[in-house]
Amino acid sequence: MKSFLKQTLATITGIIIASILFFFIMIGSLSVLVASADKPTTISKNSVLVLNTGLAIPERGLNDPFSTFDPVDFTLKPMPGINDIIRNLKKAARDERIKGVVIENGPALHGWSKAEEIRNALNKFKESGKFVLSYTDYYLTQESYYISTVADKIFLSPVAILEFKGISSDIMFYKKALNKVGVNVQVIRHGTHKGAVEPFLGNSLSKENRSQITRFINGIWDNVISDISSDRDILPATLNNIADNLLTTNLKQAVEFNLIDSLLYRDEFKLRVKTLAGGEEDEDPKYISMSKYNNVHVSKTDEQETKNKGRIAVVIAEGTIVMGRGTGSNIGGNHYASTIRKIREGDRYDAIVLRINSPGGNAMASDLIWREVDLAAQEMPVVVSMGNYAASGGYYIAAPADLIYAHNTTLTGSIGVFGLIPDASGLMENKLGINTETVKTNKLSDFPSIFRNLNNYELEVLQRNVDKTYDDFITKVSDGRDIEKSMVDKMGEGQVYNGPDAVKKGLVDSIGGLDDAIKEAARMAELTAFTIVELPVVEDTYTKLMKSLTGEIKNRIIKRELGAFAPIYNDLNEVRSLEGIQARIPYFISIK
Repeated sequence: MKSFLKQTLATITGIIIASILFFFIMIGSLSVLVASADKPTTISKNSVLVLNTGLAIPERGLNDPFSTFDPVDFTLKPMPGINDIIRNLKKAARDERIKGVVIENGPALHGWSKAEEIRNALNKFKESGKFVLSYTDYYLTQESYYISTVADKIFLSPVAILEFKGISSDIMFYKKALNKVGVNVQVIRHGTHKGAVEPFLGNSLSKENRSQITRFINGIWDNVISDISSDRDILPATLNNIADNLLTTNLKQAVEFNLIDSLLYRDEFKLRVKTLAGGEEDEDPKYISMSKYNNVHVSKTDEQETKNKGRIAVVIAEGTIVMGRGTGSNIGGNHYASTIRKIREGDRYDAIVLRINSPGGNAMASDLIWREVDLAAQEMPVVVSMGNYAASGGYYIAAPADLIYAHNTTLTGSIGVFGLIPDASGLMENKLGINTETVKTNKLSDFPSIFRNLNNYELEVLQRNVDKTYDDFITKVSDGRDIEKSMVDKMGEGQVYNGPDAVKKGLVDSIGGLDDAIKEAARMAELTAFTIVELPVVEDTYTKLMKSLTGEIKNRIIKRELGAFAPIYNDLNEVRSLEGIQARIPYFISIK
């Protein structure tokens, strides 16, 4: 027995020591990656830049390897952001070593506005006279196809799948699910627009809400069809007929319709690239990824990248707006307010570009950011660039800017507020068998409570708060956009608009992307040369590693195990986190 205990103890000790050694070896190995991350990368004179649409593309790429470390399978998965792609394509256009761009397509979805932004950047790259080719091994999504139509040629593997079917929108409703577990959500909202908080009140879309979503997705599709028609020389009616009848399931027909150019295997495609790239007969072109090209030095020749005569702060705000500091995947009200305040109070920057990709969120957090944007706009040019979404709270923080740019496919507006108070008494008593008794000093000391229904007076109090927040919202939009308050109210109550509709309403100034916003900010600040500084400052790489090995590992596992159902899980989790009065899109909408 004593011998057995000794052996067991020795084994456990050995495992602990081995685990500690493995941890420090891993830290050391990744530290080497960090140390080399910022070193300039050299490329050959016969190189091709690769744009991989099969990877997730955030608004902002991160340069350190820890940001791309997947602790589930211990791999590095670089994810260049929209900012990296725009910057690299501009750099590659003047880089004599880069002969062209290859678009490698995959199944990832990025949002139509991001696709539009990338497509526009590729169009500008083509002005250099260099080639752009698109290739797909497995699956070419509509978004990636939209990006690819700017290419000189589009090639697919003979066994690949081309998706071209039009756009649909999925809106989830939670009333039945919540009722099944004994939860009744009490909704406090302003106005009568039936689109507001429908997922908590019913099980289907109202006529009005269905109409506005139909209008919005038709606007996106019309823009997509128009661009594809122009670049591929196919009539819009023909494109819609192809989508209606799913004719791209036959790739040979897709070639006949001129949707794509040819069906090639990978080796045949590489020969095409080699021919276009030139070089020696026995020399294959070198392929370089966007993430590696970040560290490639190119001589600075254009006026924007000469000596530092000015600085533009590009503040990238992506995700739901929340109270506090937030995380790397959302917009913390205090954190972003502090960031903009430091820009305003310092003397390092000449202008601000606020890039917003957000469905909104907490109204108080939105107001904190609004205040700093408003104060900054009184001291320096502030220009907003909208991504896939800049709605409700996302529009709230944009309102005081001097100018606002949106894409044709941006979802914006949704000027409205609401509050949700769940009554979980049915869940506690009927489902879990838990009874609750409350001891209090005053009549409404437990207000608001999840253990009982709100009474009429409590609902009145909350309604007054919601109405006040809504009035504050439309007043600030009215002041910032110089639109009559009554007109803002008419456009409000949760109604959403695409880019062109928002321009007509006066909510947005012009159609354009991040690069357009930066150029306009420079013009307004009278800068002939400038550098761009992206903010907020990201966390150090070791902090990110620790998060990857703790909390974020859970999200990766959930995504891997649930697959296509992971977004539903995330949406339900977000419902649980809706604290306070919300200025956000009142439904989780998936456009695909």
